[in-house]
Amino acid sequence: MVPASAGEIVATLQWSFLPGRGSEGALRAQIEAVRVREDYRGRGLGEALMAWAIGEARRRGCALVQLTSDKSRQGAHRFYERLGFVASHEGMKLRL
Repeated sequence: MVPASAGEIVATLQWSFLPGRGSEGALRAQIEAVRVREDYRGRGLGEALMAWAIGEARRRGCALVQLTSDKSRQGAHRFYERLGFVASHEGMKLRL
């Protein structure tokens, strides 16, 4: 989370740490729901938030960071690619 000066939250993400079956059981960080409030975009908050999360994943010994993003969010995809993420898998959901 990135607090604004008035104490309001303007950027956030959800993350989980998952033990993997591949890579000899290496831990992985799963990032989802990355959001920066529209009037705060373009100020580097998203990049700073992601850099913090990636650094924290390294500190915790994760072998990789993976993320999910809705297919319609093309701008977000360009942002993640600029950070070095690669679209390597196709995901699916089953609503219950």
